[in-house]
Amino acid sequence: MVVTLFASILVVNGIVLGEFTQDGAVASTADTDQVPSAALKGGPVIQTDGKTTTTVTVPDKQIVLTFDDGPDPKYTPEILKVLAEYDVPATFFMIGSEISQHPDLVRQVRDAGHEIGIHTFTHPDLSTKNEWRREVEMQETQFALAGAAGVSSVIFRPPYSSTVQALDNSNWAVMSDMGGRGYLTVVNDLDSRDWESGATIADITKAVLPEDDAGAIVLFHDGGGDRSKTAEALATVIPELQQEGYTFTTVAKLTGMTTVNPAATGKERALGLGLVGAVRVARHVTGWFAALLLVVGILTVARLVIILVLGRRHARRKPPATPYTKPVTVVVPAYNEKECIADTLRSLAASTYPIRIVVVDDGSTDGTAEIAESLKLANVTVIWQPNSGKPAALNTGIANADTEVVIMMDGDTVFEPDTVRRLVQPFADPRVGAVAGNAKVANRQGMVALWQHIEYVVGFSIDRRAYDVAQCMATVPGAIGAFRQAALRQVGGLSDDTLAEDTDLTIAIIRTGWRVVYEEHARAWTEAPTTMSQLWRQRYRWSYGTMQAMWKHRRALVEKGTFGRRGLLNLAIFQTLLPLLSPLIDVFLIYGLFFLNPLETLAAWLGMLAVQALSTIYAFRLDKESLKPLWRLPLQQFVYRQVMYLVLIQSTLAALGGIRLGWQKLRRTGGLEALLGQRVN
Repeated sequence: MVVTLFASILVVNGIVLGEFTQDGAVASTADTDQVPSAALKGGPVIQTDGKTTTTVTVPDKQIVLTFDDGPDPKYTPEILKVLAEYDVPATFFMIGSEISQHPDLVRQVRDAGHEIGIHTFTHPDLSTKNEWRREVEMQETQFALAGAAGVSSVIFRPPYSSTVQALDNSNWAVMSDMGGRGYLTVVNDLDSRDWESGATIADITKAVLPEDDAGAIVLFHDGGGDRSKTAEALATVIPELQQEGYTFTTVAKLTGMTTVNPAATGKERALGLGLVGAVRVARHVTGWFAALLLVVGILTVARLVIILVLGRRHARRKPPATPYTKPVTVVVPAYNEKECIADTLRSLAASTYPIRIVVVDDGSTDGTAEIAESLKLANVTVIWQPNSGKPAALNTGIANADTEVVIMMDGDTVFEPDTVRRLVQPFADPRVGAVAGNAKVANRQGMVALWQHIEYVVGFSIDRRAYDVAQCMATVPGAIGAFRQAALRQVGGLSDDTLAEDTDLTIAIIRTGWRVVYEEHARAWTEAPTTMSQLWRQRYRWSYGTMQAMWKHRRALVEKGTFGRRGLLNLAIFQTLLPLLSPLIDVFLIYGLFFLNPLETLAAWLGMLAVQALSTIYAFRLDKESLKPLWRLPLQQFVYRQVMYLVLIQSTLAALGGIRLGWQKLRRTGGLEALLGQRVN
């Protein structure tokens, strides 16, 4: 609903900005057989119903000053000041979109006693538009005028119009149509050409001085482009014409009407107020979002640069001088893992490091415990317990561990022979309380799994390296993580307060002062979801649990230490708030392609994609991964990323609503041992 509302606001703003180009005369054609001779030989004020045509010519020594394409917040006040100085009336042919944006200027024009005419809503060439578009252009401008100043208008000037000598079949069709709608069309006799970029004050002045004392309707502009010379030229033209005996009049006086701006009806005013309000809201929202988008872009690029620098620093670090050699316990929580448990335990049995394995069966109903026991592997203990959830299963395993370090892994994961040895080496430093390993996707068949493979490589190869150096690691992954027992005891083990027990535990440990580091060479291979529905359930739980953990540990923001200022803010800004804005950013991209400069919009978007692509390639190089899967990266931006947005939105709504989720189990296919052989051989 928010995205739809935002899209609607952008459409309103886009329509307001749409098609507005600087004014200027359009060359006429030789096709005039449908133009009445009364129009071709008459004056610049034209009344027609399609059958009968009459015109009004400006009497000698009289001038009607007209201004098109406003109101403009810069130039209209300048012109009004000059007109007031010489007490001269004028007629302003206004653009509906500009009226909607600057209703206060419209009221200033009205209150100063000037006339207001209709110049369409978006300034299109009406000869190329159908009747429906013409009706919309005129009606919306009338509504805008009614909402801004409480009046309507019976006079009209077509965009890009010129003199009666320029009338041809196409523009006459527009005037005839407008006459049938009750409008009096007003063109001009003299064009100041203040819309020309090279026009000087002298050029403008010369262009609007009549010959042989003739009267004239004179065209100036108070909007639509650079009108910086118009007011100055006007201050020269008016006194010069007055010295020559000219007087200034209005369209109403020329035609004998009481006013060209009768009061709007109550309905018109109500609709107009709604239109003006919608446009102003759209303009403000679009402006704010454009500024926000700039901030987001700067933050995103700055964060990317920082994590790349920190990631590179981590890649160059030296291994511990003293190796860690003490035995460790590997705890494997298992719930209905019959497809994978055998592969998991066999991979642990092949470890080159001394370990004891504790399998905690959490009330499985598919024979997981029986499979684990039937393998009869050395140093494997299987503990049965009623279904109590993953945190409880892990706590049971920890309670049965008698080593200084405990490794936790998932029952659907396999280790390489050297994984445990590499994972525990950082514990040679007594300040280290936990170590995150490098989780990798084993089943890299299918688009969904490959997208996750790309995501995992970037997340582990760059992000976790940077978090290690910045000492703000938020998550030791459940698939592969090692913990010092002293740190676990200090935080009371794992909690079931959140669905992201790994994030909850990691934050708790780092808040107590322990260091949490990343060991990229300790690799674990896990089976990723292969369908969108499975992926949705998994990421929904992860995202929701992360939000729970952030809220639980919110006091870290005011505590001493680095996590609150770095880790928690990183989670809040870059993993929650900015991704929530991403759908709006995509909508803004589409808006930019249609209503802004499409080349600049596309260039900015492609530039961001290029930066992301380069960082992804760098991550793959750091992790010594093949670059072949990266041809799927563009598709990831259009499909996978959108799904993750929706997951985050659903998680946010669930968190705000206080919905409680359970431990959701994904369906596995197994065969990880074979896949592992393919990856490492």
